[in-house]
Amino acid sequence: MEPIRRFTSAVVALPNENVDTDQIIPARFLKTTQKAGLGKALFADWRYDSQGGLRPDFPINHPDAAGAAILLAGNNFGCGSSREHAPWALIDFGFRAIVSTSFADIFRNNALKNGLLPIAVPGEIHAELFRMAAAPAGLTLTVDLEDSAVGLPDGRLIEFAVDPFSRRCLLDGVDELGYLLRMEDRIAGYESRQLSRA
Repeated sequence: MEPIRRFTSAVVALPNENVDTDQIIPARFLKTTQKAGLGKALFADWRYDSQGGLRPDFPINHPDAAGAAILLAGNNFGCGSSREHAPWALIDFGFRAIVSTSFADIFRNNALKNGLLPIAVPGEIHAELFRMAAAPAGLTLTVDLEDSAVGLPDGRLIEFAVDPFSRRCLLDGVDELGYLLRMEDRIAGYESRQLSRA
């Protein structure tokens, strides 16, 4: 996983509320355990027309969305089933953080374990971000995981919460297994001491 520390990016705004994981990536794309390439299936039923062409009015199809690493999503993002492919598709597309007022618990946990940062902000800030994103110049935000804050264009900092273990893994760019493997020498030392006491 790529570490997340501090980055600045344009924002793609998707105001839809209660976006479930089947809308993030429809079930027909879940036949693979490979993460690479899933970005093409992200929001497939909204993103493509019946002929397979890109719908120009869908937010992530807009030319300004190219390279954006932050998705500004409606309330209750990631509800529905527990499919891990949802964060995989978002990450493969290029997103590193999702900003909303709330996330479904399973989606939030899957996101954190796969290197995608879900950021919950208060409702009034959320509404303000959508107003800023609708302006002709669009919206650019700075995500700073080291300080657990989002920097707004006017200089304000909006703090967000993330549990300490997930934060450490994201900062280091490791998943749970990678975190344990980095402790291999310490674990082996502990096991050796236990055997010598037996």
